[in-house]
Amino acid sequence: MKGHLDLLLLAVLASGPKHGYAVIEGLRTASGDAFDLPEGTIYPALNRLEREGFLGSEWSVVRGRRRRTYRLTSRGRAAFAQQRSAWDEFATAVSRVVQGAPWPATS
Repeated sequence: MKGHLDLLLLAVLASGPKHGYAVIEGLRTASGDAFDLPEGTIYPALNRLEREGFLGSEWSVVRGRRRRTYRLTSRGRAAFAQQRSAWDEFATAVSRVVQGAPWPATS
């Protein structure tokens, strides 16, 4: 997870605004329960991403409870696209090594 949490959070929010617990559930569900992270990990990261301008948030009251909903900003969408591209290149290179790609690489 180290170094990839921002990408994962941006990816979950790419489909639309979500409150904090929905971000946690979205990450858990999309990963097939592999990423079942505690609030103490997610909320500080969401707050940091907001301070960096990648997320915006609004408070609302739902059934008498305050809830903060996060959304990607235009800067966040650009960061997600850049990080996703870098991840795709990295994952492809790792797959080649792990799968024993022939030398010299042909693609």
